[in-house]
Amino acid sequence: MGTTQLESVPEPKYWHLKTVLSEALDSEFSVGEILPNERDLAARFGVARATLRQALEQLELEGRLQRRRGVGTTVAPPRVGVAVGSAQHTWPGAADDAWQATDCTVAAPPASVAGFLETAHGEQVHTVRRSRVTHGQQVAAELLYVPASSVPDLSAIDAPSGAARARAVLRELQRLDLENQDRAVELGSARADDAKELDRLPGAPVLVVTTRFFAEGRTAAVSVATYRADTCRLTFGDSGGVEIHHDPERRAS
Repeated sequence: MGTTQLESVPEPKYWHLKTVLSEALDSEFSVGEILPNERDLAARFGVARATLRQALEQLELEGRLQRRRGVGTTVAPPRVGVAVGSAQHTWPGAADDAWQATDCTVAAPPASVAGFLETAHGEQVHTVRRSRVTHGQQVAAELLYVPASSVPDLSAIDAPSGAARARAVLRELQRLDLENQDRAVELGSARADDAKELDRLPGAPVLVVTTRFFAEGRTAAVSVATYRADTCRLTFGDSGGVEIHHDPERRAS
């Protein structure tokens, strides 16, 4: 590989470097390939390592690169399309649900969730943990908060703790008549527990999808799902026809 010096440009140097690096990724590297170390990359492009790190962080945020523990920085595969909504409202755990229940505990929810559920301060709710795998890769982790009032007959079910208990909560929740649901999506940073589960570094960019499920005129459950921002593009509705490509000359379909 030759040496490329960056010319003086009006935009921030790291941003211009990001564009140059992106072109190099397309022409010189394959998916999964490990990038040279920072010292060699900085020398090649004639920039300070701090500038290089800014460009690499931006490319990671855009899903072009992945930082993997014990491996280094690798070229990321194209984002996986993950459907998170449809024209029909369904409870978590429905037959066509792509999530896998893994655990269930009883604990007080975060204040923001308690506000949605209108539970008393410190009141404990069922907290179902689920994971989502697409093409063999775990792409999301979810916490589903269900107050006891939404599953009043749960105590009569002989279900131990863990995944069996989680499935029991989901079955009982589906006995309610789902009236409506709404979703909100925001960019966030991976917490330590989510980062470990999703094989990301703490603080890595994630997409957080919060869903409220309504039944009997109230919020019956709240889902907080954390998706890997570097590997996922979220689709809503039945068609899922919007795709964002790395090549700026290609248009969203």
